[in-house]
Amino acid sequence: MTARDIAPAAGKLGILTPGMGAVASTFIAGVLAARQGISAPIGSVSQMAHIRLGTKEENRNPLIKEFVPLAELDDIVFGGWDPISSNAMEAAKTAGVLEGSDLDAISAEMEGIVPMEAVFDQRWVSRLDGVRVKDIPNKWDQAEALITDMARFKEENGCDRLVIVWCGSTEAYQEPSAVHATVASFEQGLRDDDENISPSQIYCYAALQSDVPYANGAPNLTTDLDCMIELSKTNGVPIAGKDFKTGQTLMKTLLAPGFKARMLGVRGWFSTNILGNRDGEVLDDPENFKSKEVSKLGVLDGILQPEVYPDLYGNIDHVVRINYYPPRGDNKEGWDNIDIFGWLGYPMQIKVDFLCRDSILAAPIVLDLALFMDLAHRAGESGVQEWLSFYLKAPQAAGEVPAEADLFIQQTKLKNTLREWMGETAVTHSEAG
Repeated sequence: MTARDIAPAAGKLGILTPGMGAVASTFIAGVLAARQGISAPIGSVSQMAHIRLGTKEENRNPLIKEFVPLAELDDIVFGGWDPISSNAMEAAKTAGVLEGSDLDAISAEMEGIVPMEAVFDQRWVSRLDGVRVKDIPNKWDQAEALITDMARFKEENGCDRLVIVWCGSTEAYQEPSAVHATVASFEQGLRDDDENISPSQIYCYAALQSDVPYANGAPNLTTDLDCMIELSKTNGVPIAGKDFKTGQTLMKTLLAPGFKARMLGVRGWFSTNILGNRDGEVLDDPENFKSKEVSKLGVLDGILQPEVYPDLYGNIDHVVRINYYPPRGDNKEGWDNIDIFGWLGYPMQIKVDFLCRDSILAAPIVLDLALFMDLAHRAGESGVQEWLSFYLKAPQAAGEVPAEADLFIQQTKLKNTLREWMGETAVTHSEAG
């Protein structure tokens, strides 16, 4: 198999995050700690995982970061935009994810990472008040300002390449409208201040016009819009979405494939969460929660295929709740009650109580998405990067067939994509022949 011609990861990579709150500050702190040898980048597939090459007998099993030409952690430059926090250190302290002792050794670097003023519209996140926002009323001018921000950041920091990972809040729910149909209609909508254009869509447009890959870490309607898919293909820039797969949905993508593999039926799946961070406050608004609810609800159908197995999965009551509870902070707790049935239809129950740390689980996803999106760009990729579905709750399909939601199939797809790009044979784990 012929290897893909991939440009080397030479020079500095700027990782920009719209939103520098709990997730982004935790991501930045973890990378800085890894650089200094304080802590390993646990949870990062790009940094910690091995990849088998060839047959088991060949005993070739390098680290992914040694197999594919990823940017080095030492070559990353951090930046972004935030409507509230004045620097990454302040954001980390406000979020309360990390203890002070974990921040002491990197505090100077964290304080030096100052987000740019954000494009912000409270109509899309009613529970937040933006204080560090661009005083630019027109959306076209806002997009131009973001394009200027990226060019200036790249020049001032000596970056060879940039990549954007959305780490901001979940926006209020919306459906695509006429303004989202084509690049031309979207650009006219920007000039006309169309009310259907949200801030995340302006960031995405500006990134793609700046030759910057864009990954959507929230359930916002952004990279899945026809206009953004068109622009990413026209400009030759990768996109990926959507919604980081962290706590409760991670558990669903671990458990549901097991039920399906054993042909055990599922009658109901009740999920509820409590969390008290900025994300929880935003999701306390019904319209913002609806965006998250739609993202969370779709995962079971994608895995269990009720249309193929109606006797097992055709009548599932799937309920998702999220409750804002300030005392819990970033330490989200997710309860799941799962009603399953087996031989002769006899019912059984499984109960899961996952006391997780949302930003601790999300931070390595930000790193991996940034590094792999940069790799895809250097490999000549454009359009939707479906092979990165492993990291996302509501993975975006590259074509008409829905994206795979099973975590283990997603992992195989991710690793096989890397193998094929590097001229290696895909691993199927078949023992035949």
